[in-house]
Amino acid sequence: MKPRVAIVILNFNGVHHLRSFLPSVMNTQYENLEIVVADNGSSDNSLEVLKNEFGTVTVITNSKNEGFAGGYNWALKKVQADYFVLLNSDVDVNANWINPMVDLMESNHKIGACQPKVLSYNEPNRFEYAGAAGGWIDALGYPFSRGRVFDICELDQGQYDEPSPIFWATGAAMMIRSALFHELNGFDASFFAHQEEIDLCWRMQLLGYHLYACPSSKVFHVGAGTLPRGGRKVYLNFKNNLIMLTKNLPLKELIWKIPFRFALDAISAWKGLFSGDIAFFRAIVAAHFGYITHILSGKLIRSKSPKSMKTLDGVYNDSLVWDYFIKNKQHFNKIVL
Repeated sequence: MKPRVAIVILNFNGVHHLRSFLPSVMNTQYENLEIVVADNGSSDNSLEVLKNEFGTVTVITNSKNEGFAGGYNWALKKVQADYFVLLNSDVDVNANWINPMVDLMESNHKIGACQPKVLSYNEPNRFEYAGAAGGWIDALGYPFSRGRVFDICELDQGQYDEPSPIFWATGAAMMIRSALFHELNGFDASFFAHQEEIDLCWRMQLLGYHLYACPSSKVFHVGAGTLPRGGRKVYLNFKNNLIMLTKNLPLKELIWKIPFRFALDAISAWKGLFSGDIAFFRAIVAAHFGYITHILSGKLIRSKSPKSMKTLDGVYNDSLVWDYFIKNKQHFNKIVL
């Protein structure tokens, strides 16, 4: 029998997404599968709809919204499987999307997690922001993807159709070994949402595991369907990224990269302010104060054996900001040659 797979969808007031996309998930063809909706303290009629319209789906309920990170930490303690598939509620899938990822994971037990190709639901021939064809990171901690650099999403022309080692797998559609997830104590719940999956994948690599893109599996993601774009999103992205760097970088890299990042973030903030985006400016300032507060609180736990980023998969050992904004390189395969 094939390994046990649990697709776990975290839901918070997403009844419209459940009605739109859960039917495609239920049509998944895999012989040893459980579909779980973990409700993260919804106040809409999600639970009623799940009971009346999706009775074969396993439903577990939390009394409060703990965000993506805390919500999955809570939910996955209640699910038994060999592999967890973390799937956003706004993702459409085809029937055979699970099998290629299971085959890849079974082929090498040092692959800790993988992701499918993530395409845009609204433009199916274009990569979607959240993960595209597999996540990378630059030397200063800026994440990007095969097929997505900053806000530029490429057309899918088969250019990333080979399975490939990556730095991070998207939280929108990630398959991960359940035992490894628990060994790492799951996500860092202090992140709430945004970049917690990058932090988790980084910690996986520090344990000697690899992350892979599995482009023979593909899904279609609406994007920004669970946390609207705006000040809160900017705040979490900038704060969590700095915390992630502080947790996982060796000290000899940390002592110069954090000040450098503060300077680059400040440039972004002032650029936003001068262009009239006051909310963006305020969010970055708040993120820096949030980061400092987090460090001073003593809650940050550094990884036990940090390694130079140069030794890890999916790292671009140069500046993405320089290549994108100064050299005008906007596609992954123009940057990572």
